[in-house]
Amino acid sequence: MEENGIVTLQEVRWHGRGGQGAWTASELLAKAAIYEGKYIQSFPEFGPERMGAPVRAFTRISKTPLRMHCSIYSPQVAVVLDPTLLNSTPVADGLAQDGLLIINTQLPPAKIRQKLDLIERTVWTVPATDIAVRILGRPITNTAMLGAVARATGIVDLKSLERVIKERFPAGIAEKNIGVMKVAYNEARSG
Repeated sequence: MEENGIVTLQEVRWHGRGGQGAWTASELLAKAAIYEGKYIQSFPEFGPERMGAPVRAFTRISKTPLRMHCSIYSPQVAVVLDPTLLNSTPVADGLAQDGLLIINTQLPPAKIRQKLDLIERTVWTVPATDIAVRILGRPITNTAMLGAVARATGIVDLKSLERVIKERFPAGIAEKNIGVMKVAYNEARSG
């Protein structure tokens, strides 16, 4: 949402699988926004799903108080932690006309845009799984995707994300996750 050319509301929809940290990523992004003086909402959408089932989480960030309390139907940003969801989940449904799709994949943005018929949308890709395995030793991609979101949107500063990661995780794990986030920030590409 814009007001006098200034973006006042950003809505992010996260797509992942149970256990991949989509909701954690949503919460970390929201907390980083709080540190920057913004208003936030962060909430998951899942039922009794088990590990590996598709889940969604939502982050709403605003420069003004938030009065709506509902799911996000037309996000400016859709983030996909697991590329296998492209085959089974309509990750781009409702994406704003000027929206961004950010996907964990080694494929170039043009291939994703063609696969999902998103000719007019901006697509960002980042090899988040490879980065996470290389640095963490595990395919947990949420902090990598936070780095890509920060680069693609500028919605929050990396320093704010570093702060919340240090608060959320023990020191050694936090430093590795910050490393993952920074590498993903630098490796994210658009097209």
